[in-house]
Amino acid sequence: MHPGRAWYLGWRWLTVLAGVAVLCCVPVVASGLPASVPRLTPQQLENRILGSQRMSFSGYAESNATFGLPPLPAFSSVTPLLDGVTRMRVWQASPDHWRVDALSDAGEDDAYQAGSNAFVWDSGEQLLTGIYGPEVVRLPRAADLVPSALAVRIINEAGPGARFGILPPRRVAGESAAGLEITPASSQSTVARADVWASPTTGLPLLVEVFNRGSAQPALETQFLQAGPWTPDASVLTPQHGPGTGFTTTTPAGFTGVLKNLADEALPGSLAGFARQPSPVPQIGVYGSGLTTFAVLTFPRGSGGDGLLYDALNAGAAKLTLRNGIEAAASAPLLNLVLVHSHISHLTFLLVGLVSRASLEQAAAELFTTPGVTG
Repeated sequence: MHPGRAWYLGWRWLTVLAGVAVLCCVPVVASGLPASVPRLTPQQLENRILGSQRMSFSGYAESNATFGLPPLPAFSSVTPLLDGVTRMRVWQASPDHWRVDALSDAGEDDAYQAGSNAFVWDSGEQLLTGIYGPEVVRLPRAADLVPSALAVRIINEAGPGARFGILPPRRVAGESAAGLEITPASSQSTVARADVWASPTTGLPLLVEVFNRGSAQPALETQFLQAGPWTPDASVLTPQHGPGTGFTTTTPAGFTGVLKNLADEALPGSLAGFARQPSPVPQIGVYGSGLTTFAVLTFPRGSGGDGLLYDALNAGAAKLTLRNGIEAAASAPLLNLVLVHSHISHLTFLLVGLVSRASLEQAAAELFTTPGVTG
């Protein structure tokens, strides 16, 4: 090769590498720039955040969670979301028409929402699954951690009496973001507060930090590293599967995993002082409200509920031997979990939610004294 040609190619690649390095450094440099936003009241910023649901946008987001719950095989799809980093590419045309790709070293899992129908692509299995019909109940998914979705959910669930305040602006995703502090009304919630930083013009949430009680560090942080308006593109929002890949269909009830094995058990109207709320799924008891809520799931004999309990014990959950059963309890920032198994009825109850472990243990004890529930 001519020496001049070699010099030219070497210089060209150095230029490319330098360009990549500059692009990688842009978010770091931008985050160090001063932030300035228009003066907004908490109500104005809240309204803009809620109104941002209607905008079309795309972006790249990362969440970081440190819940520390025991890894349960039955909830293997949920555990990575609650412990570690989740990387997501996001495209949204409307609240019911979007796509979120969860990225990992092994591949990606893509979720599409198209009105009342959903589609899930599993790159490991090379399988696209169509889920036809509205999902009344489901396990958490990566899309729930997108800053825009999580912020709106927190605001809607904060409940009457929640306090809203303005935080100092921050640089997020290369722009100045306005901050909103949300403090739940109930002291019984494990959520001490949630801080949301959003675009002051569009209201799009860019960063969400959720704090548990007694901690100065967020137990859950999710933020856009890049986000902006997007013109919807059908080729992006329409799931595709090519040659050599599979396609199957199911109903929402058939795609709920461990939740499809629940028993239709008559649960009490209140537990541990929390009133039971109306639920579209009679097999799941929902107690409390908003950010002070827990659920009770009942597993019948032979459905794997007892295996779930022993998985929790083997993973380090605390064990308590009851008069007619056994209990496993685990505490984590924001979320607590109690599993209790009756030796008489052979039912296993999973109690999980945003209340203290003591409240869940009290609720589990009351289940054992409720006539007809445990036999």
